Amino acid sequence: QVQLVESGGGLVQAGDSLRLSCAASGRIFDINSMAWYRQAIGKQRELVANMTRRETVVNLDSVEGRFTISGDFLKKMVYLQMNNLKPEDTGVYYCKMDMWQRGTTAYADYWGQGTQVTVSS
Repeated sequence: QVQLVESGGGLVQAGDSLRLSCAASGRIFDINSMAWYRQAIGKQRELVANMTRRETVVNLDSVEGRFTISGDFLKKMVYLQMNNLKPEDTGVYYCKMDMWQRGTTAYADYWGQGTQVTVSS
């Protein structure tokens, strides 16, 4: 079994910072990529940032310059540093890893349960 657990969410004021963490555990043979998504109430889940061993990419224009993704493939950890938070950043943040689970024959996407981020104005 593979499990992803996010932490670090909370209620903050506009302008504050948060650092989200996501830890993967279980029978993992390899991780190809790691990513953060978010979903606001009534909206579709959207890709915030993703990374491979070669590059990191911030995919959402609205967070460019404020959010940074980082991670450690050996430690099976991914982080999202969020600075200068705005009310529109409110939502549930999910980590996703494209992993090869031991005992299987291919990479697959695995998701965490999500962590709530609420930014008050």
